[in-house]
Amino acid sequence: MTASQRNAPRIVRDIAHARAGDKGNTSNINVWAYDPADFDLLKRALTADRIKRAFPDLVRGAVELYVVEHLHGLNVVLHDALEGGVNQSLNLDSHGKSWSYLILGLTLDEKDAPAP
Repeated sequence: MTASQRNAPRIVRDIAHARAGDKGNTSNINVWAYDPADFDLLKRALTADRIKRAFPDLVRGAVELYVVEHLHGLNVVLHDALEGGVNQSLNLDSHGKSWSYLILGLTLDEKDAPAP
């Protein structure tokens, strides 16, 4: 590990993995902590408000977040986030699979994550 890598901010991808799905114009992303010890940090780092603020031009509707405590995961529901969905959108990612990548790229810095 180089000095610049040691000083780089940690991101969600460092502690979790994700899967995305869609239904109409709604994207559903599940984010799962690799280690249960990191789940509290994941919950602090990923809030509905933070996700909405991070992607204001992509998420046009509400963001809902459901905590799945016993599985150490978060279920993020993004409404009006797929430009109409598979049958209406000319977007290259009409299924919204890139949402996993975008959310996993958010920082985990304690100063960026809201307090519980």
